[in-house]
Amino acid sequence: MNSPDADSARVIIKKRRALPFFSGHPWVFAGAVHRVEGEPAAGAEVTVHAHDGKFIARGLINPQSNIRVRLYSWDESQRLDNEFWSRRIQTAITHRHSLFGDAPEKRCCRLIFSEADGLSGVVVDRYNDHLLLQWTSRALAEREPFFVEQLHQQLQPAGIWRRTEKGMAEAEGLTLTDGLVTGAEPPRPLFVEEHGLQYGVDVVAGQKTGFYFDQRDNRMAAARYLRGRILDLFCYSGGFGLTALRHGAATQVLGVDSSQPALDFAQRNAELNSLADRMRFEQWAAYAKLESLEKAGEQFDGVILDPPKMARTRGGLERALRGYFRLNQLAVRVLKPGGILVTCSCSGLVSRGDFEQVLARVASETGRTIQILESRGQAADHPVSVQCLENAYLKCLICRVDSRR
Repeated sequence: MNSPDADSARVIIKKRRALPFFSGHPWVFAGAVHRVEGEPAAGAEVTVHAHDGKFIARGLINPQSNIRVRLYSWDESQRLDNEFWSRRIQTAITHRHSLFGDAPEKRCCRLIFSEADGLSGVVVDRYNDHLLLQWTSRALAEREPFFVEQLHQQLQPAGIWRRTEKGMAEAEGLTLTDGLVTGAEPPRPLFVEEHGLQYGVDVVAGQKTGFYFDQRDNRMAAARYLRGRILDLFCYSGGFGLTALRHGAATQVLGVDSSQPALDFAQRNAELNSLADRMRFEQWAAYAKLESLEKAGEQFDGVILDPPKMARTRGGLERALRGYFRLNQLAVRVLKPGGILVTCSCSGLVSRGDFEQVLARVASETGRTIQILESRGQAADHPVSVQCLENAYLKCLICRVDSRR
């Protein structure tokens, strides 16, 4: 849809609060807003101005969200019309095509990554002939029919399925639900290829949009260090363990997850890749399993920790840091001297510095030497905008854990 007359609705920023927005940050929180002139509905285009009236940017407003306005254009003459959105979508897709060329990843990747692609509030993942669409902004979601039309024109998918993210209904006032938007429903399972391995994934009911494309490069990087007997916690569909067996020197993998459906997929993926004889899966809560293994005196050559997001709000940050500390502390205790710890955090509110300090505390408490061999982030199809570093959510530290100091 084309935008209504944005000049009839203006958002005025409080004094001394405008600098981040002049610098290109796309989120205007409610606490930075001095007043709104007019009565724009959710999804309406507005212009944003400093307290002295100077133009800053154009954006979309959502009176129900703490992110009151999402900014998209800093050019006063550039309206947020259909042509604008079409160019942004096309640019994001072209970037992914240039990344992967004719490699299999071209057909299995993140095509649009919200703020990083100048489209704050929408994520699109490609699984071969199907697209997964996820909204995190009600304001942008008001334009879903146009986005779907553009995706069809540019990619000709067999179908588009909508996934929703936990907490978005409350945070954004979103009433959209999971389901088929257009075309054919995705098959269950749907098969994708990564690093020469085949994976069956459930894009309808699996975690996130079904598969963690963001860890693609980290799975291969970790495999270069992993050898012997590996413990893969929060293993989901088996990606880290399978890659370690196929491309590393791992000889056995014990995969642990609290979700039995995830473990069923992991088992089938092991069989699909002829690796089932070297993989075993158990349904456990990660902390309880680690405690049990420590009590039994079990030791591993490598431990992989890839837990789900632990901090969704700033109020939960300290609790998340305590959780990461306990998890890594237990993991270190079941690692042989010289073993490899692959530890991840996908909590955007946890900074890389915070995460490294967690490991420093673990080293101090356990008396073990921990060396960070590689400090990694998300794959290239999940780029980071320098104006919105909150997009740099994924931390993956590959560490060597030696004997007691």
